[in-house]
Amino acid sequence: MSAVLEVRDLAVRMGAQTILHGISLDVPAGGIVTVLGSNGVGKTTLMRALSGVYRATSGTIRLLGEDITALPSHAIVRRGLAQAPEGRQIFGAMTVAENLRLGAIGEADQALLERILTLFPILRERYRQRAGSLSGGEQQMLCVGRAMMARPKLLLMDEPSLGLAPKLVKQIFDLVATIRADGTPVLLVEQNARAALRVADHAYVMDGGRIVLEGPARELAEDERVKAAYLGGHAHA
Repeated sequence: MSAVLEVRDLAVRMGAQTILHGISLDVPAGGIVTVLGSNGVGKTTLMRALSGVYRATSGTIRLLGEDITALPSHAIVRRGLAQAPEGRQIFGAMTVAENLRLGAIGEADQALLERILTLFPILRERYRQRAGSLSGGEQQMLCVGRAMMARPKLLLMDEPSLGLAPKLVKQIFDLVATIRADGTPVLLVEQNARAALRVADHAYVMDGGRIVLEGPARELAEDERVKAAYLGGHAHA
């Protein structure tokens, strides 16, 4: 499969501190790729660099073959990369409907909106409610739905299961698989390594701002180093 996203030797510096050290990774067309790692290893910095929020110090980011490294965020979204950020970052005083329409590029696509409301039926029920009144899981679904309104060619998802009850975590990962089945590849940053490795095709492990391990997700789920660090010693518990 051809790569939708190609990242080569990406470095990001904040002041005197280098946060990312030569990150290289690929997301293939039709794939789900996950980036695993503990808090503070640079996963969110990576996502923000890919979406243009943080500027790369060096290296290249290519989306569908085009170099987007120096583009601002709004231009990157228009090229087809959208992000469902960590912490959801919805607009609580606005309705569900208004939040979803904000995600669209130009006029909202009614057929796409209908598809998203079918994927997330709770958003249809809550359509006229203020987004701030939603539960954490419902807000996460709104965050993902809003990103999908941009009709992305690649969806970035940063810690989508954070703070959710186990039943909702399963729902979110089922939706990741559905989004891919609908034709949108996903780059997923997650601390829930077990769930991420179940849904992903390929995985990268970050530590200290570097990729320290990579491979097919099923193989990494059986890797003793990954089991010890992220799976509590039991890949299939």
